Amino acid sequence: MRKHHRRRRLSMTSLIDVIFLLLLFFMLTSTFTKFAEVELAAGGGGTGATSATAPVFLRLEMDRLSLNGTQRDMTALADALKPHLSRTAGELPVVVALQADVTAQRLTDLLVTIRTIPGLNITVLEAT
Repeated sequence: MRKHHRRRRLSMTSLIDVIFLLLLFFMLTSTFTKFAEVELAAGGGGTGATSATAPVFLRLEMDRLSLNGTQRDMTALADALKPHLSRTAGELPVVVALQADVTAQRLTDLLVTIRTIPGLNITVLEAT
């Protein structure tokens, strides 16, 4: 005579516990950051027209920032640009020259700072 083994039902409790532990793990190890966008316009063909206003030159290096050859702090850039803005009737052209060691984050920090100042026409040059 053969013995009939009755199959035991699998408990779903342990599976649910594992799923909740995984969910808790991924929620605690994830970082939630807000990504910002910086609008960049691609350069197009110019007409060769010159502006009556002399441009302001910003030289961005990894550890320094200079405005028309004078070293400036990025937090005080708005105050440094105010005298130049008061001399213009329209938009003030700002030319940003990048050095080879400048990271994308450093450029983004500068552009975010500059975008808070109204009345600027920003041009970014390639890294040298």
